[in-house]
Amino acid sequence: MNKQSAIGFALIGIILLLFSWYNTKQFEKQNRARLEADSLARVEALKYAEDIAEQEAARAISDTLDSIPGVATLYKTQSLNSMMYNGEETVVYLQNDNIRVGLSTHGGQVCEVLIKKYFKYDSTALYLMPMGSSSFDIELDAGQYINTTDFNYVVASQGTDNVTMRLYVDENSYIEHIYTLAPDSYDLGFDLHFVGMDAAIPRSSSQCRINWTMDMPRLEKGYTNEKNYSAVAFRYIGADNIKQIMLRKDSGRESLAGTASWVAFKQQFFSAILYATDGFSGGDVAVKTYPESDPAQRLFAAGAQLTLDYGSKGSDFTRSMQFNFTPNHYPVLKGYDRKYDKLLPLGGWLTGTICKYVIIPVFNWLSKYFNSYGLIILLLTILIKLVISPFTIQSYKSTAKMKVLQPEIEKINAKYPKEADAMKKQQATMDLYKKSGVSMFGGCLPVLLQFPILYAMFRFFPSSFELRQQSFLWAHALSTYDSILDFGFKIPMYGDHISLFALLMGISMFVYSKMTASSTAAQNQQMPGMQFMTVWMMPIFMVLLCNNFSAGLNYYYFLSNLITIGQNWFIRKYVVSEEKLKAQIARKAAEAKEPKKSKFQQRLEEAYKMQQQQQKSQQKRR
Repeated sequence: MNKQSAIGFALIGIILLLFSWYNTKQFEKQNRARLEADSLARVEALKYAEDIAEQEAARAISDTLDSIPGVATLYKTQSLNSMMYNGEETVVYLQNDNIRVGLSTHGGQVCEVLIKKYFKYDSTALYLMPMGSSSFDIELDAGQYINTTDFNYVVASQGTDNVTMRLYVDENSYIEHIYTLAPDSYDLGFDLHFVGMDAAIPRSSSQCRINWTMDMPRLEKGYTNEKNYSAVAFRYIGADNIKQIMLRKDSGRESLAGTASWVAFKQQFFSAILYATDGFSGGDVAVKTYPESDPAQRLFAAGAQLTLDYGSKGSDFTRSMQFNFTPNHYPVLKGYDRKYDKLLPLGGWLTGTICKYVIIPVFNWLSKYFNSYGLIILLLTILIKLVISPFTIQSYKSTAKMKVLQPEIEKINAKYPKEADAMKKQQATMDLYKKSGVSMFGGCLPVLLQFPILYAMFRFFPSSFELRQQSFLWAHALSTYDSILDFGFKIPMYGDHISLFALLMGISMFVYSKMTASSTAAQNQQMPGMQFMTVWMMPIFMVLLCNNFSAGLNYYYFLSNLITIGQNWFIRKYVVSEEKLKAQIARKAAEAKEPKKSKFQQRLEEAYKMQQQQQKSQQKRR
């Protein structure tokens, strides 16, 4: 055997050894994987078998309880087993002039709420909580965990304004739900009363858990508008503001990071609120919206899982709460002194202050003397325009001064036509303004000062309970959109209808823009696209945007534009004379000394000199 053959056989042997080692490792790996899979399968099978066994056991227990009454197997006491919910439910009612509340023996809970003085958008009865739309369950440790919705309470007592329901743990221990309806209010008192439960509740258990869920129905005409002004909210004890999960997203969840005073399921104009005297020490709130096509006409599903501390336990102790099924009317919400008024989306500090202390008081004052809310909005608009008229006059004067100075500005533009002379042109323009006593921002500042009022009105109208179902002209309700034609289908970015108030608002905006365009013609020549945007695009955009807004808001914008057009005509004809302004500016320019250069002008000159030096140095290099 030569040397090459020996090397070849050696290499073949090494390859065979390596292949054998690799196969052994792969086999061991596959074997381990198979064993693990078999183990997991056995675990899953065992778990499945245990689940089946538990289901069979539960079914057997249920069958035993049905066939042999009195045998206690699910719960530790005969009383709890005998009070298990078996489909027999009794509903008792409490009512006053404002609401009617249905109380079910199934779980001892509120099952129905009718708001008496108001109606849905289709004129049917307004059920804030329709039958079967809610669940209020209390989960507690009474030697074993129980849920109150598993039991059928007994009515222990019933009066004209109160109902007491009991769940007996044994013959000497029970849990009471005591409901009290205050007269002429939207408030249902709820006391969770524990009697003889100190022996049943372990010492280690210091709290129970409340699970409150509710499907909030659609009550208003416009789905999108109603959804945008609905929310799930809560407030921490001592906090000035509230936390909200708005419905602009399909779902949301928030955990309580402190002791909450109350939790609210808020629709655009009505709320269901649960308040605890000592607060809820923790929990979570969640919300999920229903689509517009929901056949049950539900707006959103809300849930709150709340922790309620027992405090000092004894043989007889009570935890006090209160339900508030209330309209979102500012005076009503403010009257609770619990920051319920924060549920109204009136804006931040500035706009909220304007709404609460100016617009709402004036609106309520006018409503004492006039029944037509269309007329009230007109009078309110006139009052607002009178208040801001000094700013309007100042803005118009500034615009007129700029127009008078336009020939001089054109001379400066002709003197410095090159881009290299831009800084010189800017400096000359500023000197002209200073000599003439004209402010570049004179027309902008008065307009900016009006924005908080305009935005406050934008926040006020959609949340104004006063406008709900108040008709005016062709609008059936000023709180939602008006429609003169329904398409039966949706147009993207526009909607399924034509709002006449939105159209009128757009037309008035177009007329106003055309009027103001003539006074700023020179500026528009420098920026031709600006005139097109202001005169044409903005009115069209606003019509598209406002088509689904409340009729009251669009009506206000329409009136505001009409009055502004009238104001500008009156100011131009009788208040501000361009000839007098021209003479006044000329006199000031003649009397004015050489204007002292400001720091900005000095920096401008320095920048210009540096630019000139750079240009000269570049030319030398070339």
